[in-house]
Amino acid sequence: MNGATLQENTVSPPSAGVPGAGETWAVIGGGAMGLLLSYRLAKAGRAVTLFEAAPELGGLARAWKEGDIHWDRYYHVILLTDTHLRPVLQELGLEPEIVWKHTRTGFYTDKQHHSMSNAWEFLRFPPLNLIEKTRLVGMLLYASRVSAWKRLEGLLVEDWLRRVAGDRVTDKIWVPLLRAKLGENYKRTSAAFIWATLKRYYGARKTGDKKELCGYVQGGYARIFDRFQEALREAGVTVRVAHAAKQVAAQAGGGVRVDFQNGPSQWFDQVALTVASPVAARLCPALTEDERNRHNGVQYMGIVCASVLLKKPLRGFYVTNITDTSIPFTGVIEMTSLVGPANFGGRYLAYLPKYVDSNDPFLGASDQEVKDLFIPAFLRMYPELSRDDILSFQISREKYVMAIPILNYSERLPAVTTSIPGVHVVNSAQITSGTLTVNETMRICEREVPRLLALPRAAGQP
Repeated sequence: MNGATLQENTVSPPSAGVPGAGETWAVIGGGAMGLLLSYRLAKAGRAVTLFEAAPELGGLARAWKEGDIHWDRYYHVILLTDTHLRPVLQELGLEPEIVWKHTRTGFYTDKQHHSMSNAWEFLRFPPLNLIEKTRLVGMLLYASRVSAWKRLEGLLVEDWLRRVAGDRVTDKIWVPLLRAKLGENYKRTSAAFIWATLKRYYGARKTGDKKELCGYVQGGYARIFDRFQEALREAGVTVRVAHAAKQVAAQAGGGVRVDFQNGPSQWFDQVALTVASPVAARLCPALTEDERNRHNGVQYMGIVCASVLLKKPLRGFYVTNITDTSIPFTGVIEMTSLVGPANFGGRYLAYLPKYVDSNDPFLGASDQEVKDLFIPAFLRMYPELSRDDILSFQISREKYVMAIPILNYSERLPAVTTSIPGVHVVNSAQITSGTLTVNETMRICEREVPRLLALPRAAGQP
């Protein structure tokens, strides 16, 4: 957020004659979904207050700042297939600021870097022989054309990959990648996960030359959320940061009370929580046992992500996938291969993410412990670098990042509208046919908004 402190802004009177005008809403959680949900509700005439526990908006898309340089805490990219994010950026007037660029993909396997950015490089890829490469291509083409994702939700991803790609391709390529992203939870994950991942990235390959085309708003998500903050103010949304909810409960006479850890309770007609499902279960003690079990049954992967500012570039790959188990992080994302070092004061930005189970003790590791593990492995991967080339090494952690799509995941989810009158949980756990991206969270939001706007007021409200 460029270091700016968000100020509360006054709620404008809703438009007369608008159905539901004057209805008060609280949105709890100031990530991408909470921002868009607040904006849509306010534009429809609702009086909206957005609460965020952190000192600034943004959630997983918050920014680091060092001097006059700022960068996203976690890596984000815009793809051609982001058909929900791109219209929102257009609505905010930011689409002209998207810079599109062809990117390259690398693999680090058997302690060697390999490029996998075009057909010729693929044919030369040493870890697989020609037959295995043929099977991999066939699997990728098949996955890109599958539309019945629900059937894949009933199949274990490893079983499906072995059937369509073969054992050696699965063992050499897919299992290391799945384990890096999901840990041992990959053994419980459905084939719909890999289908959704491949479908998104296959769509990033421009028709004809089949090169990856990725986009980025200059200034990153700090720029996007600065503009979103302006749009919320224009729409009359009250924004309150550093407001951590403690409990959400329906009132006997109608309405919903929100208690805060650091402020007085407030009352609203409707409350939407965009927080992770286990957090929602804790905040809403009046949920039924089945609802609580469903929310707590959503299992999440967390992340420990280092962002590294460097004097030198790396290998020029946007993503380097890692199948070498001696490396402790999931991959290397060289952001300056997409954005350009001029955006970071001539420095080069890379991310080193490590996905872990939400209960993994590594989430509690100190910054120094993470550095002691990551930096030596990073320098082994890139022997042309020395410690002196590392100018900044910042570490971010999140416990609840991505819901694990286990078998028949969509059938296990709780409903968005809860049994508590006026209380709704709209979060990324509702993603069933995609992977966790800003685009998918916005798709869920756009899907739910019309239904939420059509809801009658809870009984007992004026």
